[in-house]
Amino acid sequence: MLENYEVNDIVMMKKGHPCGSNKWGIIRIGSDVKLECIQCKRIVTLSRAKFNKSVKCKLKETI
Repeated sequence: MLENYEVNDIVMMKKGHPCGSNKWGIIRIGSDVKLECIQCKRIVTLSRAKFNKSVKCKLKETI
């Protein structure tokens, strides 16, 4: 499932961030995935397995 996603894509996650947004920009893809919240700019790192389980859909191709 991770092969469909690239750096700078915007994805929607199943759970929302405490700031109220559930939209995230992909910053880095490697052994883990680094995401940035679109609303508050907080950066989090998830393992590939956790990312694949948590992602709902891709919204846009670029940030």
